[in-house]
Amino acid sequence: MRGFWRGLAIFLLGGVLGTGFGVALGFFLFPYVFPPPPAAEQITEADRTALVATGNFIHANPSDPIHHGKGKVSVYQRAVFLEPDFEVGPGPAYHVYLVPKEKVRDEAAVKDSMFVDLGRLRAFKGSQRYAIPDGVDLSSYPSVVIWCERFGVLISPADLSAVK
Repeated sequence: MRGFWRGLAIFLLGGVLGTGFGVALGFFLFPYVFPPPPAAEQITEADRTALVATGNFIHANPSDPIHHGKGKVSVYQRAVFLEPDFEVGPGPAYHVYLVPKEKVRDEAAVKDSMFVDLGRLRAFKGSQRYAIPDGVDLSSYPSVVIWCERFGVLISPADLSAVK
């Protein structure tokens, strides 16, 4: 009888661990299997008149094949616009941040700063517009980054150059 209870306990523990692993794997693989469609948002003519800075997203850690990005970003007085050539590798809970540090290349530069969260990334490809909250001094934010909130990982930074 003792063997029966031991076998039942092992069976139940295996079921719980297997279910937990399956759910975790599902959260990780879901964005790869079912990515959102590419975005095709436009910037308004009112926003387009006040271009402040531009930049390009880069692959911050070339040894990491999963977390990468590319494409152009334009920062206007009232909006950040990810251009049509924007693309990042899929993942969960990506956000667009304005970061008050130059040349962001690792997670510590973002975690240790007072960044501005512009919202959740709506697509892994294509043009997207993110409103900048009132009162944000754009000259204090020389970087735009794509950040994974769920795992605290830098996906792709963009160094901004002021437009004169």
